[in-house]
Amino acid sequence: MAQVKWLSDLTHSELGFKIRHLMISNVTGSFRDFEVEVDAPGDDFSEAQVKLKARMESVSTNNEQRDAHLRHSDFFEVEKYPELEFVSTGITRKDADTFALRGNLTLKGVTHPVELKVEHNGTTKDPWGNERAGFFVTGKIERSLWGINFNSVLETGGIALGEEVKIQSELELVKQAVATPA
Repeated sequence: MAQVKWLSDLTHSELGFKIRHLMISNVTGSFRDFEVEVDAPGDDFSEAQVKLKARMESVSTNNEQRDAHLRHSDFFEVEKYPELEFVSTGITRKDADTFALRGNLTLKGVTHPVELKVEHNGTTKDPWGNERAGFFVTGKIERSLWGINFNSVLETGGIALGEEVKIQSELELVKQAVATPA
């Protein structure tokens, strides 16, 4: 079967995250500069290979002071580690539109396996004849596994930042030319 390549459309995609702040709310953020490449046999995503790269400099929480701190050595050390990378190692279909996507996440030079829930929102043709597929991706990671340990203790005994980071991403992929096997 022919391999199909799908690439992210950044104008209709978001690579987002949430983290607990002061134990009472969440701060949300995203990476504005990233690319997703999916290779799949035909239009079947159940055997897809997924690669994602995000430029750490592009982190945005809609607060420039906080974003500058995230780029600093307390968090991402973007000058030393300019990219985040995810490479899939396996995918399991859970039902008609839901998959468990396993892969290795590399952040700050450290790689750990993660599992993400992927919901396929459908596939359609746009007004220009391009085939598009939409996905909602969620998951959780523990930031300390990647050496992101910055925190402070509150007077009330709690901590400023949670350990768990929730991943919430919307991805719209565009089908590229189909490569036929030799």
